[in-house]
Amino acid sequence: MATLLLNWGVVRGEREVHAENRHQAILRKLREEGSLRVSDFAAELGVSPVTVRRDVEILADRGLVARVHGGAMLPDTWAETAPTGTAPGARASGAGTPGAGAAGRQRVIGLIVPSADYYYPEVIKGAREAAAAHNLRLVLDISGYDAGEERTQVERMIGDGVDGLLVVPSGPRGWYEELPVPVVIVERRPEADEVAGIDHVLSDHVHGARLAVRHLAEAGRRHLVLLVRGTSPTAQWIIEGFEAGVRAAGLEAPRTTSVLDLGDAGHGSPEYDTPVEALLDAAAEGRVDAVIAHPDNEALALLRRLRARSIPVPGKVAIVSYDDEVAGLADIPLSAIAPAKREVGAAAVELVVRRLDQPDAPRHRLFVLPQLRARSSSGG
Repeated sequence: MATLLLNWGVVRGEREVHAENRHQAILRKLREEGSLRVSDFAAELGVSPVTVRRDVEILADRGLVARVHGGAMLPDTWAETAPTGTAPGARASGAGTPGAGAAGRQRVIGLIVPSADYYYPEVIKGAREAAAAHNLRLVLDISGYDAGEERTQVERMIGDGVDGLLVVPSGPRGWYEELPVPVVIVERRPEADEVAGIDHVLSDHVHGARLAVRHLAEAGRRHLVLLVRGTSPTAQWIIEGFEAGVRAAGLEAPRTTSVLDLGDAGHGSPEYDTPVEALLDAAAEGRVDAVIAHPDNEALALLRRLRARSIPVPGKVAIVSYDDEVAGLADIPLSAIAPAKREVGAAAVELVVRRLDQPDAPRHRLFVLPQLRARSSSGG
């Protein structure tokens, strides 16, 4: 790309873009995309990252943008997940305040999540609220479920001098034990002795799935199916909890319970439609009377198909969704298992603060219990 496609049409090259034009370009980029990364936008403009970082600071001082780690956001976008009363990019005013380091510097905690548009916004909110309570500065980055990008972000944050890290890993975790700052693994369950020297905080999805089964069994449902995307990082724990729940409820008879794993099959594909249509047939014939579906979008899609087939919900089939991001917005509000996402984010901050203050304290693996929110789809 030889030119920068902006209204003022500056040609990339050795000539540096005028400061006011750069400021307008930054604001235009933020209006179009919501956020920008300093290094990427500097390359787009053909100027140094230091120049763009200085421009962002000027715009932040004017209240036009919010500074975040490695980039910028519009203030309104930042405010959607920032705790009440927290100023974007705020810093501590001096020594002796809670959260200050040995030299009076405000501690900085890095948070890396795979996504900011599903599930994790509440985790981010909880972390920001807890960070504000401790007078910590929290900086955020999004890995996009890319393990390589995640590692780059970790290295960048450490290079920028963060005091600790909260990470939702998208790949192997063993290397986190080698880092020079405390790390808390978030929403990923440790396996055996993996990363034994690192604190963990996560939702107990095994408990959540068992809670859904128990709710349906107590409502008189006997023929349960779990509809799940096995590619989800939490799927194996939901399956484990579902299977344990049906055993505890005495629903082990052959062909009365099953797990339907959709993998990564796309909606409308034969790999998706064939098993889902078989499930609908079983529901119409009374061989299935309840479905637990993860995530919410699968529960919503199932509800649409059941209604298209004139199969009453909850009369003939009860539904419990898992995640409760949008379940309550369905035309028949869906009962849901709601992981305590905000509490997970807050607990992660508490653990990293504890580790900073007490480096030799025992390690923690903290499981936060999800809750059932009973609505119309299960007769609640």
